[in-house]
This record gives sequence, C-alpha cells and structure tokens, in this order.
Amino acid sequence: MLGVPLALRYNPRHFLALLLPSLNVMLEFIIKLHPEISIKSKSVRKRQTKLLERNLKTILAQVDPDVVITNRFDHLTVSSVINTPATRSKMIERLTCIPGIVTFSEMRTSDFADLHDIYLQVLAVYQAQLVNKTFCVRVRRQGTHSFSSIEAERYIGGGLNQQVASATVQLKQPDMVIKLEIKQDKLLLLSESFRGMGGFPLPSQSDVLSLISGGYDSAVASYLMIRKGLRTHYLFFNLGGAAHEAGVREMAFYLWQKYSLSHRVKFVSVDFAPLVNNILEQVDNGVMGVILKRMMLRAASQVAHNLGIKAVVTGESIGQVSSQTIANLAVIDRVTPDLVLRPLIYHDKQDIIDIARQIGVEELAKSMPEYCGVISKKPTVNAVLSDVEQNEHKLDMSLLDQVISAAKVLDIRTIDYQAEQEAHVVTQRSDLAENAVILDIRSPEETEQSPFTENGLPVIELPFFRLASQFATLDPDQHYYCYCSKGVMSRLQAVLLHEQGYTNVSVYRPVS
Repeated sequence: MLGVPLALRYNPRHFLALLLPSLNVMLEFIIKLHPEISIKSKSVRKRQTKLLERNLKTILAQVDPDVVITNRFDHLTVSSVINTPATRSKMIERLTCIPGIVTFSEMRTSDFADLHDIYLQVLAVYQAQLVNKTFCVRVRRQGTHSFSSIEAERYIGGGLNQQVASATVQLKQPDMVIKLEIKQDKLLLLSESFRGMGGFPLPSQSDVLSLISGGYDSAVASYLMIRKGLRTHYLFFNLGGAAHEAGVREMAFYLWQKYSLSHRVKFVSVDFAPLVNNILEQVDNGVMGVILKRMMLRAASQVAHNLGIKAVVTGESIGQVSSQTIANLAVIDRVTPDLVLRPLIYHDKQDIIDIARQIGVEELAKSMPEYCGVISKKPTVNAVLSDVEQNEHKLDMSLLDQVISAAKVLDIRTIDYQAEQEAHVVTQRSDLAENAVILDIRSPEETEQSPFTENGLPVIELPFFRLASQFATLDPDQHYYCYCSKGVMSRLQAVLLHEQGYTNVSVYRPVS
C-alpha cells in the first residue's frame, strides 16, 4: 500500500480505478442537444428528444444490439457493456454523424458521498494525464448540495494541483479541461468531448426531394437539409448513361449511410436524355440552359407529388453559372407552385468545397464527370419569361410524362441488391488464385484504421474516387479484384470499369 494516498487506502473502488485504469467498465456517453432544440417549448423539445432517442437506438444498435439510450429531457445518455477500443471507435464515429447532437462526451457515472469523495474519483482518473500539463476544472451542478459549482471547482482543482506537482492551474486556454456534472447524488465525469453535427433530429422537419448530380453543390445541399432534420430523398436526372448513374448512386448512398442511416429514403433516377435531345433540336441557343432547368424542375415537382413530398432542394448558388442569376432563377421557378429550397444560395464555391471536404465527399465529387446536357454559346443571364415560353412551345411536352413514368424508384437501402443485379457481367469471387491482385478501394481513412490483408496476396490501395482515372495506369495483363467492406462500392465501380471497356476486373467478397 506504500505510495497510495491515505484516503484511497480505505476506498477499494477508487483504489482499483487507480491501479487498474484498463478495467472493463461500462462505455457511456452523454449527449447534448443542439441549442435550437433546447430553447423550444416543452412539448416541442419532448418531441425532438424522442426522435433523437429513437434514432440513436436504431443506429447504435448496429454497433451493440443491447445498447441502452436514456432520455433525460435536457440530455440523453448512451450506455454499452461492450467497452472495447473497436466499439468505442464505432460509437464515436456514429455519434458525430447523427443530426440533433451538438456535442457528446465520454463519461463515467458514479455515486459520491461528499465533495472530497468527488475529488478522489477525479484524481484516480486524471492523475497520470495531468503530468506537466496546465488544466482547469469546470463543474455543472443540479440539485441541493452543501457546496456551489465554484466551490467544487476550487476544491477539486486545488487538490489536483497539490497532488500532481508538475501540473499547473490555468483558467484560460489550458492544456486540459476537466469537465464534471453533478446531478443530485450522481457524478458524471466527462473524460473526452466531441463535436456533433448539430441541427435537428430526423425527420422532425418533414421530407424533401433533393436534385443530386454527384457534384459538390448537390451533395452539400443534401447534407445541409439532412442536418436541418429533413428526411432527404434523392432525384437524379441521368444525362450520361449507366456510368453516370453508378457514380451518383455512390454519392447518395454515402450521404444516406453516413448521415441519415436511421430512416429509409428513396433514390429516383430519370433518364433525361430524350428531353435534352429535344431541347438541342428545337430551342434557341441562348435559353437552352434556362429551359433545361425548367424541365428538370417540372419533373422534380411531379416526382415529389408522386412521393407525397412538398418541397424540392437544389444546389444552386447566385452567380455561380449563367443560369443562376436572379432573373433566370425567377423564370425557372415559375414552372412550379411548390417550395424550392436553395441552401447554398449565398455560398461561394470555395465555401461549398470546404464543406464537401468536411463531410467526406470532396474526392468523390471531384472525380465525378461533368454532364452539362446543353451548353449555350452565349447563354442569357436575363431571361424573359415570354421568350422562354415561346421556345418551350416548340418542345414535345409528352416526353416529360414519358420519362417520369419510366423513372426508377429505389429504396436506397436496396442499392446493394440493385448493384448486384446490374453487375451480373462482373464476376464475384470469395476465393482467389495465387497470382490475384486485390484493389482495396475503401477510403484512405478506412484503410488506415483497418488495413486489409489476405493470405499474403498483393493489395493495392486505390480509393474508389480515384479508381476510374487511375485504373488505366495498372498492368493491363493482370486481373484485379475490387474489395470494400460492404461490397456496394466494389460492385458499382466494377460496373463502371466494365462500361469503360476494362474486362480484367472482378469483385472480391471474403467469406464472413
């Protein structure tokens, strides 16, 4: 017992916590609501927290089927008995991508006898971490106690400062902030904090239909709608064939799986090539872009009505391209009485790219081919409604009904199955020859966290968003097997490569 503080010798629980920091205790997180939820009326806040509670259970149950979510009205807690590094990492990854959470912290919950008991528990956790560090203690307290929050901060901070000689109290910009919450007779010790998405939980703000092209703008616009608590469905106007659709499906699937996994959404694909051809043949060059946007908005409005959705989302930003002037947008919007949301309307392009990087879609958007549909030599920036309508009279409007009727409406969860059906020309193997080469097409973050090896076979790490552009640099006499964790990306990319004429590629799916 030598070297152990006197007070700890008579408290076995604290003694074990000090000597056995790796003891497998319950994994717990405290979830803080986005401030805009906290200021709502009691009934609205109750509804919002109920939605968030349900979403947390749905998503985190995939990490731990027995996860416990507790709703405390002004915050929620997550508890799991599976306290392993892998589970902790997956929990944190999921929690950072669930709308409605502004911050969350890993915590330990315990009883306490008095203020000195709280100090001893904090010391047991933080003593080793405080060596040669500046620190401060922050306490939030609820209930009736014999001490105030400031008194608790001073007592605990002073005790830590005395116990750890190399540590220094520093109230502004310290190396460490020790956060405690005292709620009635419970101590919540917050060991590490993380930023969440913020916003509102899904689907607190109804449904929207987002026009997605696979580029920066539509991806970021979709993300911002998800963050606002809008269940976001996707509408894709196909101008580039199967390869184009495969890439856009990847983008939509990524956004859904990463940020709105708690709810089913639709992915709708409309073959717009017949309408584009009609526009190219019939209308004046200068108004082609405006008319194409009007036709897309007409189609989007009809698809939204068919799905019972009351608003459409676009990635348009003022002045970014010629069709996105105030005059042109006003003419475009005249084709529908429905609400058109433009979350990027004032954003600069660099702002949009920065958000794309932050949410993990920059590389995929960068690699997406441009399919402009129509390119005017001298596009108008000041469209006149009467001129536009006169040109539209030349079009075969029955084509619009035809392409909408032929639209493919998919449950985004079945993209895995759909990709498998469309990849019938792509061989899928669970066993490989000795001379096989595996292409690990996962993102760099995934490969870094979990490097893939397979019986000594060569593995080339080539992220899916670079595969189309860099596959041609590989040895054409070698056969390659695409690998990803779920098999969705690998099948879509294999289809894309086959579309480009590369037949020396298959899909590798290890036996689970």
